[in-house]
Amino acid sequence: MKKSILSAVLVSGVTLTSAQTLTHVNADEYDNQIAAKDSVISDLTAQQTDAQKQVTNIQAQVDSLTTQQNELAAQNDQLQQESQELSTEIQTLSNKIVARNETLKKQARAAQKASTLSSYLDAIANSKSISDAISRVAAVHEVVSTNQATIKQQESDKSALEEKQVANQEAINTVAANQVQLQETSAALTTQQAELQAAQLALQAQLATAQEEKASLQSQQAAAQAAAQAAAEQAAAQKQAQEAAAQAAQESVQTAQAAVETGTATTDTTTDTSADAATSQPAASTASATPAAATATAVSASVNTAGNTYPVGQCTWGVKSLVSWAGNGWGNANQWGASATAAGHSISSTPSVGAIAVWPNDGGGYGHVAYVVAVNGTNSIQVMESNYAGNMSIGNYRGSFDPTASTWGGSVYYILP
Repeated sequence: MKKSILSAVLVSGVTLTSAQTLTHVNADEYDNQIAAKDSVISDLTAQQTDAQKQVTNIQAQVDSLTTQQNELAAQNDQLQQESQELSTEIQTLSNKIVARNETLKKQARAAQKASTLSSYLDAIANSKSISDAISRVAAVHEVVSTNQATIKQQESDKSALEEKQVANQEAINTVAANQVQLQETSAALTTQQAELQAAQLALQAQLATAQEEKASLQSQQAAAQAAAQAAAEQAAAQKQAQEAAAQAAQESVQTAQAAVETGTATTDTTTDTSADAATSQPAASTASATPAAATATAVSASVNTAGNTYPVGQCTWGVKSLVSWAGNGWGNANQWGASATAAGHSISSTPSVGAIAVWPNDGGGYGHVAYVVAVNGTNSIQVMESNYAGNMSIGNYRGSFDPTASTWGGSVYYILP
């Protein structure tokens, strides 16, 4: 009997010790996991700081490129305004030069038919009096002076025309260069903006990961605390049961000893009982989820680009490369008519091989020029050109087409050699 009671007490003691040991092991395991999560959150925080620096740097580059684009656009607007003003002045000077040329031609033809000097002398010799002769001399002097002034004015206007053509061409070339730089800047800006978006997305992903890791950590910590509390409560209950069993065993021993001492002869039928203890360990499971990371064929042509001052690839550059007699300072395509007329070339509404076709209303307001290589009629020609449909080299891109179609602005004329 004593042996059975003592065995029950020993078993209860072993059970309590095992529960305490398991609870301690689980607590250490959760502490280690929490420490590991703290380390991960610390690393993510450092990565977020680096990502934010990258975002700041890229944003500064985007701001710089945007400022550069705005400055180039403003400069182009100013240069285009200057080019328009120069174009108007060139047209006015061209008209004056053409008109004076006609006047001087008429005077030259008249001088060939009759000796101008003899006419002047006869007019003076036929004077009726000295005062009449003086008046006629003054009149002759006025005529001669007027002719000389006309010639000087013609020379002055031609010189001014050349200067304005040079200034106009420089403005046009600068605008073209700025447009190329704007395109390059725009491409760089697009790249920088894409990098900025990528950096921002990476930052958002890191923030989301850190938040989920933190939530998972909190869940694990709460689960560990709940498990520890349950283990502590179970251990307390087991301890109470063990104390009660030990108390009952002690009372049984005391009762048996008293019966022996009093000599009471009784036959006791005892049933050995043993206390069974069962322990169960709480199980905690956690799950963490990591978000998934988120037509025409160009015809070759023999060209000569030497001395060509027009922007490479533009329609004016293409025609100048094909037509040696085209001027270098004729401006935008819609200014070529006035410049060519001032240079002595004729304008026609009928196409001819070797002429320069001019569409003043095409080309987004700048006009368009091409070299005529075949004529099948007023409404069917073929040309060699550059800067057509994005092609920056010289070629026959359209084959036979109607030059008067509204597609090209509805207006076309031809500069003759």
